[in-house]
Amino acid sequence: MSKTAVHTNRAPEPVGPYNQGIITDASKFFFSAGQIGFDPETNTFVNSDLKSQTEQTLKNLEAILREAGFSWEDVVKVTVYLKNMDDFSTFNEIYKNFFQQIPPARSVVEVSRLPKNALVEIECIACLAA
Repeated sequence: MSKTAVHTNRAPEPVGPYNQGIITDASKFFFSAGQIGFDPETNTFVNSDLKSQTEQTLKNLEAILREAGFSWEDVVKVTVYLKNMDDFSTFNEIYKNFFQQIPPARSVVEVSRLPKNALVEIECIACLAA
C-alpha cells in the first residue's frame, strides 16, 4: 500500500507537520487532518462565533475532499471536537446542512483546548465504493 498527500489552496495551510489529507491507493480510503474555521485566504478565523467557525470548517473539509476526488456522500466517519458541549445543538444545525443524504457515523467530544483556540475541529474518513 502507498499513500498520497492531498493539498489544496482552497483550505488553510497546515499549522504543523501534517498534511490536509491522505489517500491510500490500495483501498480508496481518504483520511483528513482535523480542520478548524480558518479562512484559506487569510489563515485567520472567519469569525469568533461557533456558527461561523463550524460552517468554515466544513467548507475547508469539503475543499480537501474534492481535491482528493471525494464528496460528502463518500464520508463514512466524522469526528468532532467541541470546545463547549453546550454548543452541541447549534453545531448540529449547521452540520446537518452538509449531509443531505445518509449522514455518516459520528463522534462528538468536548475538549479543553483546540489548535489556535478554535471552538470546533472536525476530521473525517471517506471511502469510494468498489
